[in-house]
Amino acid sequence: MLIQTEDTQDPSTMTFLPGRTVLEVGSADFSDAEAANVSPLAKRLFQTGSVKAVALGLDFIRVTRSDDADWPALKGAVLHAIVDHFMSGEPALIEQGANDDNIAIEFEPETSEVVAEVKELVETRIRPAAAQNGGDVTFHGYKDGIVYLDLQGSAVSLRAGILKVLRHYVPEVIDIRDFRDAIPKPGLSTKEAGAIQRLLNERINPAVAAHGGHISLVDVKQDIAYIRLEGGCQGCGMADVTLKQGVEFEIRQAVPTIRIVLDTTDHAGGTNPYYQPGKGGASPF
Repeated sequence: MLIQTEDTQDPSTMTFLPGRTVLEVGSADFSDAEAANVSPLAKRLFQTGSVKAVALGLDFIRVTRSDDADWPALKGAVLHAIVDHFMSGEPALIEQGANDDNIAIEFEPETSEVVAEVKELVETRIRPAAAQNGGDVTFHGYKDGIVYLDLQGSAVSLRAGILKVLRHYVPEVIDIRDFRDAIPKPGLSTKEAGAIQRLLNERINPAVAAHGGHISLVDVKQDIAYIRLEGGCQGCGMADVTLKQGVEFEIRQAVPTIRIVLDTTDHAGGTNPYYQPGKGGASPF
């Protein structure tokens, strides 16, 4: 197994490129060994005894050494730990956000008159409008006044307008939600989730909205908060900076019991990122 390495601007941090997928989506940062319990890969790296922090991404592993360590001595141990991980067949990250006991919402059948009306509106009015702005909208289901949609790219910023159109033509519609929220998550009913949601609504999302973005709380499990970057934040070249310097810091400050903030975003699927190399733009934080 050939693992390439890259230096970073910080001499204490080095990037390791294993030439294969590390995380399927999103990214994860671990500031200590205890936090790494949800990641077999990060846990192996901390077990070297000289690792201070670990960051995992789609195709990279970023390791920060302890102050009393040096790379000539540590590099071999890190490479060995990475090889051991991939040979073990273990996942890089243990999924903590899902619960096998959860039962997905049973949507109303497509034969329902309301469902038929909503689907027609999505296909004939909403989706074409979203496409003009570089976004996309897909209908997934309807239940008890809630329309479950997949909002991609700039369509996230059109959320209020989409709801207005649906309510105008279909009075039964109360709200719209992301289709991934159709699976009940008890963690979203906790006081920690409530505090994080207020933070997102009152401070963080108003800031990222100026860049056409939105950040959703996906779940809370023990000391881990799962978030998803949407709209201009999905696939944005500054998403990593926004997450680490802004969102993660704000959440951990507001809710001290949260020790890890995991980004579950499929950044490769972003259709209209705010910042791309050569395009300009900056993190809202």
